[in-house]
Amino acid sequence: MAPPRIVIDTNVFIAALRSRRGASYRLFLMLDSGLFETLISMSLILEYEAVASRMLSEIALDAEDLEAILDYICTVSFTQSVYFSWRPYLQDPADDMILELAVAGQCDVIITFNRRHFQGVERFGLGVLTPKQFLGLLGET
Repeated sequence: MAPPRIVIDTNVFIAALRSRRGASYRLFLMLDSGLFETLISMSLILEYEAVASRMLSEIALDAEDLEAILDYICTVSFTQSVYFSWRPYLQDPADDMILELAVAGQCDVIITFNRRHFQGVERFGLGVLTPKQFLGLLGET
């Protein structure tokens, strides 16, 4: 059985940068574990970078640290191009990019803290879980 394919929402990335104690941080530590496959797109990496860059003073990282983390994510994740748009589909238009990536990459799960923002994605065969829920499914809680 193939490992689950996931897309990680920006709010989970920021939570991982803010605290080393939570499930978000643990999830990012496991990116190269082989227990799951993470998909990214150029748009998603740029969003990670833009949001985290605005918060550098809050997350105790400098620009070089952030760049190294983003490089690592790019190295261990599968890059997926998105050639179609479902917009507008979700209530928050900023989340449509995540949905489009998940559909294009034939993902199983979107990992987010904003589960209610992704109502209706079951239509695409997608689940929506928090980092803690996903780690629980992997037996990593």
